[in-house]
Amino acid sequence: MKKLLDLLTQEMGQAFEAAGYDAALGKVGLSNRPDLCEFQCNGAMAGAKQYHKAPIMIANEVAAKLSGSKVFEEVQAVAPGFLNLKIGKEFLKDILVTMESEPKFGLEAPEKPKKIVIDYGGANVAKPLHVGHLRSAVIGGSIKRINRYVGHEVIGDAHLGDWGLQMGLVLVGLKERYPDWVYFDESYTGEYPKEALFTISELEEIYPESSKRSKVDPEYKAKAMEATYKFQQGERGYWALGQMVREVSIKDLKRVYNALNTGFELWNGESTIKDLIPEMVQYMKDGGYAYISEGALVVDVKEETDTKEMPPCMILKSDGASLYNTTDLATIMDRVRNFDPDQIIYVTDKRQDLYFQQVFRCARKTKLVGPDVDLKWIGFGTVNGNDGKPFKTRDGGVMRLENLIKDTQDEMYRKIREGREMSEEEARKTAEQVALAALMYGDLSNQASKDYIFDLDRFTSFEGDTGPYILYTIVRIKSILTKYAEQGGNADAAKLQVAQSDAEKALAMQLSQFNAMMEGAATELAPQRICAFVYELANDFNRFYHETKILTEEDEVKKAGWIALLSLTKNVMEDSIKVLGFEAPDKM
Repeated sequence: MKKLLDLLTQEMGQAFEAAGYDAALGKVGLSNRPDLCEFQCNGAMAGAKQYHKAPIMIANEVAAKLSGSKVFEEVQAVAPGFLNLKIGKEFLKDILVTMESEPKFGLEAPEKPKKIVIDYGGANVAKPLHVGHLRSAVIGGSIKRINRYVGHEVIGDAHLGDWGLQMGLVLVGLKERYPDWVYFDESYTGEYPKEALFTISELEEIYPESSKRSKVDPEYKAKAMEATYKFQQGERGYWALGQMVREVSIKDLKRVYNALNTGFELWNGESTIKDLIPEMVQYMKDGGYAYISEGALVVDVKEETDTKEMPPCMILKSDGASLYNTTDLATIMDRVRNFDPDQIIYVTDKRQDLYFQQVFRCARKTKLVGPDVDLKWIGFGTVNGNDGKPFKTRDGGVMRLENLIKDTQDEMYRKIREGREMSEEEARKTAEQVALAALMYGDLSNQASKDYIFDLDRFTSFEGDTGPYILYTIVRIKSILTKYAEQGGNADAAKLQVAQSDAEKALAMQLSQFNAMMEGAATELAPQRICAFVYELANDFNRFYHETKILTEEDEVKKAGWIALLSLTKNVMEDSIKVLGFEAPDKM
């Protein structure tokens, strides 16, 4: 079905045309003065110069053509030439009936569905996820779900950090502890062990120890760099041990990501494309794109329009070692070959702005991607504590992500147990669901590029613009529908009626804007639009609920109409939060 504003614009355009003016002047938008009207058209103002006529005269003529309109119940021409509009209740009811009967509430599938690869993990092997990984997972996962919902094919890639010096530090740390392992015996030709010889806890001990030592011991750092080189060159033992480090790390990463309802179709890392790097480097040399500068291989990516210095994109260091640029460009090459995507999206810290400008320019200049492939970068802000600085533990360290999740679950459990009769098992399960909503909504309701303060008390509140408030609203609707069924009512058979009150109409109006909102959220890669929509929807429902005695209404037709409206509200809210990444329990 067409979006609401498109339907209103179509009706208004026909009125302009009937009055002798260009139909394109009939564009309708939401009113910026909701106290005066619901929608507004400023076309008469724009047409005044074109037709050499006072805008109020044009507005009056168009308003006259809308007399008896089934779309607008009120059209008012206001000086100097605005058209103030109120939508017809019967027309609004028909829109909701259509939404109710169609898949995804009438959301139109894209004419040409896109194939999208989204890179939103970026976790490092052998290191625990910390609070800084929260936003990439939450924002990236939601963008994937939103675009799938509107009809695109989306592939999520974790893109693990498993290639640079950090891998060398882990490998040399393992060698220090277990020098007799066959991985370090260059003459060994047998099969390597298949079962993991270490745990994630041990890796998480080894990496910081090794990293700290490398900063004060040049000889040790040289060993780590040698281990990195051997791994990157695919030396048999080091490569096999590195893959074991990956497998152990991925198993633990999945555990934490699952707690955030975040997953990936691909668990690739930088090391996945190691065999492509030599081919890509040779391609760039042969094509005349890359040249030697101070011993390093670089590609010039500056443009004439640049107002700031744009350094060249380094492909190989002077010692022949690869960098993040190298693996990211080879990964683009790999993604184009394997998936032929229309769009590749990266979700990372906003401080990587210059880096992605270089990489994207290099990919285009070297023709690793064609002009029809959209390379998109979303840079997110930091999660800060109440002091406005990056979130830390009480002792000043970087908080592990799993601890942040647990703290939120514990706080939610405490609040749920207060004044509620619930078994221990049910309370824990509900706390996990609501805590997930608190975390995800708390993050996604902010614009991605903005920093935000992680306020546990506010995020876990059942009042205000929070995840728990949204869930509480859905649970309230579920409770009303359950009681209606207990009274003998059949919600599935209930028929929507024309809105009788302002509160009922406001709720219906908000529902009618679902399709435009969801399509816009996908196009703009903006999950905060869904948060804003569902929050307003919750507010509109609660206003309607407090003003209306639903279950005690004696007129059964009227009551059934309200129940149908509540069912649609619940379903729209549930689809909205599902693409954000969380769901509502049956009771709270």
